[in-house]
Amino acid sequence: MEPRWLDAEEQRTWRAYIAVSALLEDELDQQLQNEAGMPHLYYWILAALANSPERRLRMTALAERVKVTRSRLTYAVSRLAKDGWLRREDSPTDKRGHLAVLTDEGAAILARAAPGHVATVRAAIFDRLTPEQTRQFGDILEIIHEGLHAGERARPADLPWRR
Repeated sequence: MEPRWLDAEEQRTWRAYIAVSALLEDELDQQLQNEAGMPHLYYWILAALANSPERRLRMTALAERVKVTRSRLTYAVSRLAKDGWLRREDSPTDKRGHLAVLTDEGAAILARAAPGHVATVRAAIFDRLTPEQTRQFGDILEIIHEGLHAGERARPADLPWRR
């Protein structure tokens, strides 16, 4: 069966998305490295923990939330624990499971890094869009997210960025 090739407009959109996502990730990573001494992934891990009950998550849930492999997460968590920004604990309910817990020092680092990160996000995205474009962009991203998680049937209120 012949594949459904992208038409010219779909190709333009797809290529723009790929270029923007790579540039945005580089911009965010560079800003966080320069101003906070951490890569974007570490910021994302700290933020995920900060927005979780009791600032803790099972390692498997954290890996799913930040969309990295368990081995990559284990390395990042070990580094963040070495810096004192989080700690690992055994799960009280499952002896095989481990939790990542944001420390007070990690929360303070995140609080210091957040203003520069938000300013970079605002300058890169939201200062370039009208309020209507921002709403449409959010709607489009939620539709794509729901399609990618069709088996889970994520509702907008359940999306990870709304937690």
